[in-house]
Amino acid sequence: MAGNDLGSLLGGLLGGGGQGGSSGTGNILGQVLGSVLSGKTGGGGAAGGSNPLGGLMDMITKSGLVSQEQLDSWVGTGSNQPLDADQVKQAIPDETLDRAAADAGISRDQVADQVAQELPQLVDKITPDGQVPAVSLEELAKQQNL
Repeated sequence: MAGNDLGSLLGGLLGGGGQGGSSGTGNILGQVLGSVLSGKTGGGGAAGGSNPLGGLMDMITKSGLVSQEQLDSWVGTGSNQPLDADQVKQAIPDETLDRAAADAGISRDQVADQVAQELPQLVDKITPDGQVPAVSLEELAKQQNL
């Protein structure tokens, strides 16, 4: 499943090794983003290996999850504007949050909180020079030896 692959990659990029962390944050974030990507692209989205990270960035803003200004702050080299759980709950379909919550054994609110905390960090980490690299998540993971 695209969400599981994306979860492993995101977990590694966030330092959790996909299965890491007590809550499996990378898996939760990966599942939520993978589901949204699949719904928006009709396929595996960024987890497919051939799509550049720019596709993930486009999805984040087109889904209504964040404003372009927020995303720009995460990509840029300055401080990151926060994302709150209410924004996540408004932008992500209930069934996606419910599925991620059931899989992780936590509440929908906890899923939204984790996505809100980890997504800015993820975007900041995958854009260390203030620019979106023209590689896939898989290539980025390989470059970082994940």
